[in-house]
Amino acid sequence: MSSKSFDILKTIKHLTKSTDDAFYCICNLSDIYEKYKMWTSVFPDIKPYYAVKCNDDLTALKLLASLGIGFDCASKLEIKKILSLNVDPNKIIYANPNKFIADLQYAVNEEVSLMTFDNECELYKIQKIYPRARLVLRIKSEAIRANYPMGNKFGCDPIEEAPQLLKLAKALNLNVIGISFHVGSGCQEPAAYGRAIANARKVYDYAQTLGYNLSILDIGGGYPGATGTSIVEIADIVKRALNAYFKDVDIQVIAEPGTFFVQSAYTLACNIYALKTLTRKEIDGTKVPHRMYFINDGIFGSFNCVMSYQEEVYPITLDEYPHSKQVSSSIWGPTCDGLDRVVKEISLPEMAIGDWFVFENMGAYTIPLITSFNGFSKPKIYYVIDQNIRSSVKNSDLSIINVCGIEIINEGDTSALRGFLKLYHSII
Repeated sequence: MSSKSFDILKTIKHLTKSTDDAFYCICNLSDIYEKYKMWTSVFPDIKPYYAVKCNDDLTALKLLASLGIGFDCASKLEIKKILSLNVDPNKIIYANPNKFIADLQYAVNEEVSLMTFDNECELYKIQKIYPRARLVLRIKSEAIRANYPMGNKFGCDPIEEAPQLLKLAKALNLNVIGISFHVGSGCQEPAAYGRAIANARKVYDYAQTLGYNLSILDIGGGYPGATGTSIVEIADIVKRALNAYFKDVDIQVIAEPGTFFVQSAYTLACNIYALKTLTRKEIDGTKVPHRMYFINDGIFGSFNCVMSYQEEVYPITLDEYPHSKQVSSSIWGPTCDGLDRVVKEISLPEMAIGDWFVFENMGAYTIPLITSFNGFSKPKIYYVIDQNIRSSVKNSDLSIINVCGIEIINEGDTSALRGFLKLYHSII
């Protein structure tokens, strides 16, 4: 059975009858593996360094580590988590241009030497604490349209500031080996990659005048990962730009994809635990019913992206309601904060307490942002992987139970999966 034929909704429907969990997430590890294959297909010569900040779920990290990719870490804790998976320190880029002194000292101790910078202060700090570091200058070259712009906080101007920083690095006898950029998470303008690569070449040429022979070009992140999206257009633009601006030099190209690998792999199921019906007056004076559904996850939990990044999420009803009329509705989280609204306005059938909503594409900037506000818990995560894909993943310490051609990751709590095992016997 391929992961493409694996029916997540059917799995969730059976899981709701087999466990006592009020809400949970299904992580289809096969989806992550297929994203890896897709990346190597369209970017065969560009090594991915997965952005840990996007989703630091340990099981997903184990799979990615087993595939041999690198990791983009932003802190001591992220570096420590990746090193705990026996990842070589040389496969980590410390891609935070502004590092805590204690975290930088940890990088020294663990020999994580590849790191970014974008300002003078950081150069002086590195010269004092880690003069042997291999440095990558982060320049600012943003997309006109991106879900989460980065240039307001990170990167230096490639024309005005980059030359000054390179001269200072040279004066401090620091080893600058590369250039990086990030066009913005959720890039909506693929042409931005071409502009950024062109800007990077200008910096490369100036670095050569100082005696630097740069060997790394880091083209950052911003690659879409939702179901139905593609990175082919971005790949075409990147390849053309690399051919135009870096064909004549020997340089290793790397990237920092995060969302691309994990967004579509996670599906969240939430239970309706309360509801109320209001009568709302429209502009023309007519009165219409409006139903407020309260679910057990919200913007201080997995839907933090709604508050932090103004993302829109789209619920799927787990069951069908063929005889129910559509009603103006909204969906709310469980906290006592009036801002905790997941969906502002949507037309839904008349549902009841105990019914379920399913939210797809919940793998990026969701789980790491969960808070403990008001004392509500995180969703339990169930992991599944196709048996054929599992057999092709080498050197992985994932503990797995094989059930009828689909494998279920067992992170130690076998009893919690008994109902899950039974459901596969019933649907396969």
